[in-house]
Amino acid sequence: QVQLVESGGGLVQAGGSLRLSCAASGNIFSINAMGWYRQAPGKQRELVASITSGGSANYADSVKGRFTISRVNAKNTVYLQMNSLKPEDTAVYYCNADQVYDRLGRVRYDLWGQGTQVTVSS
Repeated sequence: QVQLVESGGGLVQAGGSLRLSCAASGNIFSINAMGWYRQAPGKQRELVASITSGGSANYADSVKGRFTISRVNAKNTVYLQMNSLKPEDTAVYYCNADQVYDRLGRVRYDLWGQGTQVTVSS
């Protein structure tokens, strides 16, 4: 079974930085796109950033210029560097893998981590 585990969340003051990481483990040959989503209280889950296996990244308008997504394919790990944090960034952050391939070419879709809390105080 494939598992995604996030780490790096915590409490930080406005203007500070955090670095989130998410490592996928299990029967994995390759992963297509990976991404970070967040969900604040009373709001829908939203895409923060995504990155293809080739390193092409997309960002929500609200985080452009402040957040950077990266990945190390050999480690099946995706990172989110968050700088200049704002109180409105407060949310539970979830990592996602859209397509996970095993050595036989079988695919599992839309896998999620357990989430990690990010709280930004003003």
